[in-house]
Parts: sequence; C-alpha cells; structure tokens
Amino acid sequence: MLKGRLGLETARIPYKDRHGLVWLGRGNLAVKDGTLGFNTVGSDELAAGEYDIPFQMVTCVLLQPGSTVSHDALRLLARHGTGLVVTGEGGVRMYASMPFGPDASGLARRQATLWGDETKRLGVARRMYAWRLGEVMPERNINVLRGIEGARVKALYELLAQQHGISWTGRRYDRKNPDATNRLNQAINHAAVATRSCAMVAVAAVGAIAQLGFIHEDSGMAFCLDIADLFRDSVTLPVAFSSLAKLGPTGNDKSALERAVRKRCGQVFRRDKVVSKMIDKIKALFDEGEWDVAPQAPP
Repeated sequence: MLKGRLGLETARIPYKDRHGLVWLGRGNLAVKDGTLGFNTVGSDELAAGEYDIPFQMVTCVLLQPGSTVSHDALRLLARHGTGLVVTGEGGVRMYASMPFGPDASGLARRQATLWGDETKRLGVARRMYAWRLGEVMPERNINVLRGIEGARVKALYELLAQQHGISWTGRRYDRKNPDATNRLNQAINHAAVATRSCAMVAVAAVGAIAQLGFIHEDSGMAFCLDIADLFRDSVTLPVAFSSLAKLGPTGNDKSALERAVRKRCGQVFRRDKVVSKMIDKIKALFDEGEWDVAPQAPP
C-alpha cells in the first residue's frame, strides 16, 4: 500500500511529533524518483545520509541553517499542502514560510471572531494571564492586568538573579538600540527574540493570524508576541540568566553573548518541544467556552 512513487514504504524520517513537524538541517531538500528526499552531511540529531520524507503525512517542514531546497521540492510541497518554514537553528529565528497546511480556515476564523468582539477579546487576554499567573484575576481592566503581570515578572527577575549569582539593577530596553544596555538585559533581549521567532513558527504552522493579538496590539506580529509571552517565565528568562551565568565575564563581547543565548535557546526549544507546546496553547486558547472565565492551562 502506498508503495513506489511516493516512497513511503522506505521513509526513514517519520514525523514523531504528533503535529507533523519535521526539523531538517545541513542538507539539500530535493525531489528524487518522484518523492521528496533530504541529503544531509549530518547533525547532532540526524546522521549523514539520504532520507525519504513522507511529505503527504507531514504538516510542516522546518528547514534549518546549512540547507538548500530545489524548485521541484517547493512545487511538490505546495501541491500537497505541506508547509515549509525557514528557521534558525532550533527555531531561534524565523526567516520565511509557505504555511499551506490543511485546507481549513476554522482556527483563523475563530481567532478573528473572538478578536472582533471586545468582550471576548478581553476574555482571551484574561485566559492568557490566568495561564501565566496560575489563577484567574477578578480584574477586567487590561491595563491593571498588565500591571499585575509586570509585578510578578519583576519578582521573577530578582529570584533568577539570586539563583545565578548575577547582579540585577532592573529591566532596561531601548527598541531603537537593544544593545545599549548591560549584558544581562542584552541576554534577555536575545532570548526574547528567539522565543518570539519560535512563536512565529507555531503561528505559521497552524495558520493563525499574526496581526490579531489579544494583549499586544500595534505590532504586525502581535499574536506571536502574545504566544511568546506565555513562555517568558518558563523559557525566555531562565535561558537568559543561565546563559549569562555559564558564559561568565567576557568583557564587551556582544557577539559571544548572543551566540551563547541563541545556542541555549535552540537546545531548550528542541528538548522541550516548545513549538509543539505553543501549537497546543494556540488551539486551547480558541476552544469554545465561557470567555469571561479562564480554564486551567492545558498540560
């Protein structure tokens, strides 16, 4: 069954992720004998060799650095509705995408419906705050909720600084010049960019609308920022503090700090399946329910 041209009977890279995500790097994605193949020089996760890709069973191919893709491969992916996202190592950057995915618009329509209703939009925001804070806040003013969340994050900054033996003088961030601050703030900036990129991959994979955020508003990636913030406490900040502590004093070598943070982010993203968890969060966020009361966070 399904033998021959599709090459599925000999495919050696089955998608193990239940969302159908396949991570490829350091190789060439091309069509051979009518099926999609990946010829790689090898990486930490995949030995050198030629592999068949069961593209009809895959939702999205995530192509990492050191890779090329042929015109015929793009044509085949597009024909079968398989998405292709070009990312940094481990998803720490998102450069381009063609997220065709399943031929369905239900999730995007649900997002737009909830976003277009002011009451339900606030309900979704409160749901996200409940996930982050571990409790449903009685307050319904979005600015007050932001203030409560900000106070919690400030306390987390101080706790992580104490745990890693790092001096903490407060969060500083200049959007026009993100490097114009101390090394710890730079590390947080780099980790935040990486987590946002991971969220961009998840949003593209499910076909959600990046511009329609529920907490963030002005950015063209507002919803990606919403999803990234759900992982600030568990991923972004711990990675930033631990990376700086491990790197130790290196003077003003900003490039070394950025490399260390990006590398650590990629390791954590792969180990903890962060993209998959983000996809689960997005789907749970738009579940039917009482939008004035936030449910428990999904496992």
